Amino acid sequence: VQLQASGGGVVKAGGSLRLSCAASGLIFTIYDMGWYRQAPGKQRELVAHIRSGGETIYSYSMKDRFTISRDNPKSTVYLQMSSLKPEDTAVYYCKANRGETSYWGQGTQVTVSS
Repeated sequence: VQLQASGGGVVKAGGSLRLSCAASGLIFTIYDMGWYRQAPGKQRELVAHIRSGGETIYSYSMKDRFTISRDNPKSTVYLQMSSLKPEDTAVYYCKANRGETSYWGQGTQVTVSS
């Protein structure tokens, strides 16, 4: 199983980025997918989650700025981020899970400058 995250970069505060996570080696449609992030010196935290059926869950502090979506034929999950803030700076990881089975991607760096 591979989860290849991409789309990170450096953006100014107030800007937007779209992250992608392409999955392979699993039956994408039956997995719940999530985006997490980890800032330096902090614990990894949930950003957003999308179930196999499409239901979405967001971290309260990000729900008005971030949108998670999935394209099942492309086995890809996206995270559209807008109105970015310096505190959004972190490594963003995607995760696939089904029951007790989970897989993590390698992460993509997002840096928001003030």
